[in-house]
Amino acid sequence: MSDGPKRNLFAISVLVAVTLAFLIILTPFWKSIFWAAVFGILFRGAQERLAARMNGGRNRAAGFLVAVILFCVLLPALLLVGLIAGSALNVYENLQNGQLDPAQFLQRVSDVVPRLASRLEPFGIEIDQLLSRLSEVALKGSQFALSLLVNVGENAAIVVVQIFLMLYLLFFVLRDGPSMFRSLFDAVPLPHAEKERFFNQFATVSIATIKGTVVVGAVQGTLGGIAFAVLGIDGAVFWGAVMALISVLPAFGATLIWAPAAIILMATGDWMKGLILLAFGTFVISMVDNVLRPILVGRDTQMPDYLVLFTTLGGLSLIGLTGFVVGPVIASLFLVSWSMFAARNAQIEAAGGMGDVTAGEGSSDNT
Repeated sequence: MSDGPKRNLFAISVLVAVTLAFLIILTPFWKSIFWAAVFGILFRGAQERLAARMNGGRNRAAGFLVAVILFCVLLPALLLVGLIAGSALNVYENLQNGQLDPAQFLQRVSDVVPRLASRLEPFGIEIDQLLSRLSEVALKGSQFALSLLVNVGENAAIVVVQIFLMLYLLFFVLRDGPSMFRSLFDAVPLPHAEKERFFNQFATVSIATIKGTVVVGAVQGTLGGIAFAVLGIDGAVFWGAVMALISVLPAFGATLIWAPAAIILMATGDWMKGLILLAFGTFVISMVDNVLRPILVGRDTQMPDYLVLFTTLGGLSLIGLTGFVVGPVIASLFLVSWSMFAARNAQIEAAGGMGDVTAGEGSSDNT
């Protein structure tokens, strides 16, 4: 092997090793980096317009937008999480002192609906056994809720640090975004058109996912909370907030809250309220998801609903809340990558076919 190839191999090895080391060092902060990039993409238009109005004051524009994101987005979100945590603590305390007993509730349901026990018998389920199991589930659920609260308390300092680092990096992403993007764009070893498509897809899916999730969650949570309050269901604000949060699950997010509530109302004899909630949830709350999400998410991401659902669930289960964006983004980049690979293969095959035709014509001329 000559000196040239050896030097190239050594240079590539050093580049790969240094890059891996760099990524490993940044791994603890990847969520802060990811959200700084996402917010930078979301607010890049506002940054450019604001900087132009300030006569090129990119520092002031970036600082102003960081303050807006902190006070109008992050702090309200933290207050909402605190409200949910407080309500969860009340539920836990009620479970512990016996004020909230799911087994007793099911006993009331079975008294109101005597046919429940007879309908469970063909399946080998006894009502007493079901009550016992439900008590165990309630105890484990209360312990799980307590562990979540303890976990939130233990990680509060880490969350605050991650938010601070995200805001700090976001300032530079907003201020120096074009030059950062150009450096990263030039470093990617792909043809210009493919790089442009790849980066545009990342930006499009990130914006569409966040926009769709926030809008759908806010609308569903507000409607659900209002419905619960009008019907006199306790904890309307809490349940509205929960519906807003779990609306990140496409198709059936908020339904996991209002549907059981409607069933409980009807099972306990309050048929009118149960039917009202069932109708309102079916034709209003669910329609928000069915109408707005395809418009805000599916149309821009150009992914089928089932793929958005599975990638969202997978992202949430693997990496937590950040996964509701990361999952669809990875799925979209996966589709784009394979699409580019297929297009490149088609070009190669077409070029090979043209070469065969040219060779055949040349041989026929020689004869």
